[in-house]
This record gives sequence, structure tokens and C-alpha cells, in this order.
Amino acid sequence: MAKDQKAKAKKEQAKGKAKEAVGRAVGNERLTTKGRAEQMKGDARQAKEKDIFKH
Repeated sequence: MAKDQKAKAKKEQAKGKAKEAVGRAVGNERLTTKGRAEQMKGDARQAKEKDIFKH
């Protein structure tokens, strides 16, 4: 299950980076913001997974 969650976090981060890059390229602030939000969601998921293994 941990590998699944880690893969999901990486996927969200990559998807967010892509959205942010496209948003910047076309000048769409909303898409850029959505991309950043998705990256943060992936970061949070990854941090949560790391926290689980510490306990």
C-alpha cells in the first residue's frame, strides 16, 4: 500500500508541474495556480507517507 501511495504522490507532483508549466506558457494564471495546488497535494501525501514510517 505504501508503494501505491508514493506512486500516487509522485504522479500528482508531476501532473501539477506540467499544469503549472502550461499555465505559464499560455499566460493562464488559473491553470498555473491549479498546478501549484496539485504539486502541494502530492507533497503533502508524500510527507504523510514519510511520517507513517517514522512511527
